[in-house]
Amino acid sequence: MIRSRSVALALLSLAALAAPAHAHHMMDGELPGTFSQGLLSGLGHPVIGLDHLAFIVAAGLVAGAYGLSLALPVAFVGASMVGVLAHVAGVSLPGAELLVAASVLLIGVLLARGAALGTPVWAGLFAVAGLFHGYAYGESIFGAEATPLVAYLAGLFVIQSAIAVGVALAARGLAIAPLNARLAGAAVAGIGIAVLAGQILPG
Repeated sequence: MIRSRSVALALLSLAALAAPAHAHHMMDGELPGTFSQGLLSGLGHPVIGLDHLAFIVAAGLVAGAYGLSLALPVAFVGASMVGVLAHVAGVSLPGAELLVAASVLLIGVLLARGAALGTPVWAGLFAVAGLFHGYAYGESIFGAEATPLVAYLAGLFVIQSAIAVGVALAARGLAIAPLNARLAGAAVAGIGIAVLAGQILPG
């Protein structure tokens, strides 16, 4: 219980910083032009974007606390790759940033309530959320050449998979029960609310 509270407090401490998270970019907003720049941008983007990071951590907690397959959070990662490619290809997904924030709020609420959802429902949620998170990721690589784009995708896949699977394995190792994961879910929901507020309310 103490460990789960520590996780929740850590997430809550990020909530205060979450409002401007929609503006996160690596490379100071510059378009990656080399393989190394693309890779670093891909590795860093989900980490400095607290909305994305909160969802990835929550996805790992879902798999770990509920004893579900590790393929579930990886499905989110795969869908995010599709979202990036959709953005790069010029497909329009209006309101993607709002939907990213909404997905963070939703998964946080579901965790906080201890919702007993089946694997297909979680898989569907992760797949849809992954598309919108990926579309948002694609903004920082839109217009780049093939080499930095491939590197960017590789970085995104590695960092997101490592975080999600790492959190899932840690949750299992620490025996974090679904009941204890509710505190972390409430913190994630708080981040989702903060991000939504930052986008909807006038600056």
